[in-house]
Amino acid sequence: MLTFSIAQWRGWAPGIDSPEGWLDWARHPFCPVGNQDAARLDFLPALQRRRLSALARGVFDCAWPMAQARPGMPLVYASRHGETSRNFGLLQALAAGEPLSPTAFGLSVHNAIAAQWSIIRRETAESVALSVEDDGLEHAIVEAAMLFGQGHDDVLVVLAEESPPAPYSPWVQDVPYSYAVALHLRPGADWTLAMAPRPAEPACTPPQLWPNPLNLLRQLCLGGAAWRHANRARQWTWTRAA
Repeated sequence: MLTFSIAQWRGWAPGIDSPEGWLDWARHPFCPVGNQDAARLDFLPALQRRRLSALARGVFDCAWPMAQARPGMPLVYASRHGETSRNFGLLQALAAGEPLSPTAFGLSVHNAIAAQWSIIRRETAESVALSVEDDGLEHAIVEAAMLFGQGHDDVLVVLAEESPPAPYSPWVQDVPYSYAVALHLRPGADWTLAMAPRPAEPACTPPQLWPNPLNLLRQLCLGGAAWRHANRARQWTWTRAA
């Protein structure tokens, strides 16, 4: 069982990038179909923006304001699918017999966004990139707790996914739209997270309709006190202190 506090949170999705926008979404969840604009990132020079993918832009949009004017925080970046668009572009080039771009390849690996964050912000704090399953949020929290154990008082946790290229749609069905979620975590007792094996006879609870990071934002907006998230192997219980 872990305890921690969420000092700040931010989210980004196409057309949803403010606390008021997320509160509206939490009350009446919807898919922002048709609006697939990437985050603008007006706080970065154009040359730096051009090197960032749409996925990386979402990460920077929600994480940058939390890190601005603060001492460096360790970063835990987690994603299940990673840079699917960049990787698909590389596969298309291979299929066409074209040479691969070293830059595109370098920016397609799973820890590229964490590396870009360190380079652009000139961060010297440690960072970790996790390749996760559908309970990546909880595993990122566990990673942050281990950093607390190493003496860090602040950890930045970011989870992000992008809408996959159309040919991937039959296999990637857990990303209704591109999104990024950033959490500034601190040691504390505001939240408790406990893990148990998934019961053989799961309780009859309503299915979770949204990816787990977005469900967390919904609970944060609406003041949820407790909920469970289960996959085929594990069950996680979230509890907010009274």
